[in-house]
Amino acid sequence: MATRANTMPVISKLYCSSSQVVLVVRMRPHVVNGGGFVVTNCSQLVVFRVDGCGVLGTKGELVLRDGNGDALLLIRQKGGIVEALSIHKKWKGYTFDYEGSKKLVFTLKEPRSCLPMNNAIRISTEPKKSRGKDWDYEIKGYFPDRDCSVVDSVGNVVAQIGIKKEVEEMMASKDLYHVVVKPGIDQAFVFGVIAVLDYIHGDSTRTEQSIKLFLFVCLSPGNALTINKSSIKVEFNEESYAIRYSQLT
Repeated sequence: MATRANTMPVISKLYCSSSQVVLVVRMRPHVVNGGGFVVTNCSQLVVFRVDGCGVLGTKGELVLRDGNGDALLLIRQKGGIVEALSIHKKWKGYTFDYEGSKKLVFTLKEPRSCLPMNNAIRISTEPKKSRGKDWDYEIKGYFPDRDCSVVDSVGNVVAQIGIKKEVEEMMASKDLYHVVVKPGIDQAFVFGVIAVLDYIHGDSTRTEQSIKLFLFVCLSPGNALTINKSSIKVEFNEESYAIRYSQLT
């Protein structure tokens, strides 16, 4: 008789499978809904979606949605003077209840270092799952190369991020990759973590990236554009093809 995998929900047990799951991530252009990425299964059905910050989005804020577009997870970068002095940047992930209240489900700590490959990004969940350590999961490898894993506190790989060889040979970019999620692991949690990794490394969800690409497509040389009435002023330099944007008061 086959052994049933232990279910380890962080967001919901609905996203924990009894068998290993391979999902495909496709990055979206920044000019489409602000960028972000789409996650599909083997039947090419959309399972999750992370919308980029977009031109009008909030910096340091991400939303993970299910295949129907309903919000599952709100992820925010923590700010303030205390955080500015800390050796880590913190990201907090919240779920929503039926009344719309937020509940903290995980905290991701990003080291402040010029050598990110030598400093592990670690995640603690609520409630904590590990004993004797102040974290439950960590990232091994280097996300920009699409060659990394999510590992638990005892060293077990719970999710593996990679690119199939045939895809890598056909595409120079890293815009299409796969994620293998082990049995019993919360897939929504895994892609919430991937959304933060994507933002940290500036791949598809950052506000700055979205603004620049949007303007290259939409803004004529020599013009200035004010977005959302008075919040952001953007200017396009015809000679240098540089974009300068600033927050207005």
